[in-house]
Amino acid sequence: MSIVNVGQTFYGFGWEMLLLEAGFTVAFLGSDQTPPPRTVLILLAWLVFRLEFGAGMIKIRGGREWRDLTALYYHHETQPMPGPLSRQAHLLPRPFHRLEVLGNHFAQLVVPFFLFAPQPLASAAAGIIIFTQLWLVASGNFAWLNWMAIVLAFAAVSDPVAHAVLPVIPLEWHAAAASGRSPAWWLAVVLAASLLLAVLSYWPVRNLFSRDQLMNASFNRWQLVNTYGAFGTVTKRRVEIVVEGTLSVEPDDEAGWREYGFKGKPGDVRRLPRQWAPYHLRLDWLMWFLPLRTVHEEWFYAFLARLLEADRTTLRLLRNDPFDGERPRWVRARSYLYRFATRAEFRATGQRWIRIPLHEPIPPLSLPPGR
Repeated sequence: MSIVNVGQTFYGFGWEMLLLEAGFTVAFLGSDQTPPPRTVLILLAWLVFRLEFGAGMIKIRGGREWRDLTALYYHHETQPMPGPLSRQAHLLPRPFHRLEVLGNHFAQLVVPFFLFAPQPLASAAAGIIIFTQLWLVASGNFAWLNWMAIVLAFAAVSDPVAHAVLPVIPLEWHAAAASGRSPAWWLAVVLAASLLLAVLSYWPVRNLFSRDQLMNASFNRWQLVNTYGAFGTVTKRRVEIVVEGTLSVEPDDEAGWREYGFKGKPGDVRRLPRQWAPYHLRLDWLMWFLPLRTVHEEWFYAFLARLLEADRTTLRLLRNDPFDGERPRWVRARSYLYRFATRAEFRATGQRWIRIPLHEPIPPLSLPPGR
């Protein structure tokens, strides 16, 4: 939690608080010598419920594209960091995209309630959630969000079903844990933690039914029992900020500008996007937010200054430095409209992206004399 607070902008993502809450909650599952407390398993199912149902409600209350079933016409193309299969997903027929949205609404607005149903319904509900999360893993790069949801959803899966899915786990392990006895002091600790999380649940429950529903918000300083959600609206166009530098004295259009390459975000129109999740490329994610908010972010100007200094630590965050460690005289930021190439365009040009120059939001910058 200290790292998240110190990290500020670079740690301001919803899955940071999810990791904090999940880490706190699973600490009370105990060891493999005692049965997992029922209250903690219910609280984990409650966490998955808030993660899924909150995301579903934020969509229904958000952009019209979720209600008219057109959101997936755009999402695979405009999501923060496309993966290797994102273009193929985007090029699927539009009727399939409408079915995707319907399936998403079902998985997020209906299925989560069955996490609290008797078995095998709870296992079936968890299975549907796991399946939808695996589709998100395959079609995008959402850091560890999807993988955490998959792991947490197993709290609602019964032991026989878990053994059927993962036969490498012997049923004898479950029997040994179930036959163990928990010390009284441990039961008291678990009960106290469960009561704390139950009391803190009041605020996210109220938020779920509020017209002004918050997304990815915490209601206490410990970041426990938070509210979650993502993509209440879907961006219709993909605008990318491209950073360029030059060694020329005069920063005009004839200066021989060279483009910096990022590891995850689109840049080279021929390059196949990589699968990075569950690793989180924080710089690349923040670059996606720039055209949606403002390019004049304090951290972005600091980043440009480090490029002018050829700072080695900063350059290691990039895929390539076009100057091989040499200091550029000038850097600038340009914006481009990106879209996925059609199959015919890809066959003709080898490009996976088609990009169109827009404007220059940050004109050429240089370091002050003496730096």
